[in-house]
Amino acid sequence: MINRMVCPRCRSALSVEKFKDIEVDRCADCKGMWLEYDELDLLEDRQMDDDELKGSLMFRSYVGDLHCPTCDGGMQMFHYRAFNLEMDFCPNQHGFWLDSGEEKRVLEIMKQRVKDLKRSEDAENEWAGMLRRFKSKSFGDRMKGLFR
Repeated sequence: MINRMVCPRCRSALSVEKFKDIEVDRCADCKGMWLEYDELDLLEDRQMDDDELKGSLMFRSYVGDLHCPTCDGGMQMFHYRAFNLEMDFCPNQHGFWLDSGEEKRVLEIMKQRVKDLKRSEDAENEWAGMLRRFKSKSFGDRMKGLFR
């Protein structure tokens, strides 16, 4: 007898499908998606694969109203990487529940994180270049010339 997982949101059967080359469990009715713990990381890796630069996944969690499709235990909720994306997860580390469209938001957030890090790196490089110019002999001579 095969134990089929059911959707924690609408209790329909979940079916296995590919999303971004990752095998996930999807609800045909509400379009939600169950990602096992490592599958969320694989999804994020589609935009950014440096785990250290991704930032903290969650800062705090609170009791949710869904049950894990793997163990039927109560799930908890958190704001994904401190963004306005509320996700459910199994505290027994079975996985994450993403409501319809949230998988796209995960990709958008990771894409924005890459842009933010690039912008920060560019700003730091520009600042370092400006400091080098201030310390140059020619800059110092020009400043002294202004006060003679």
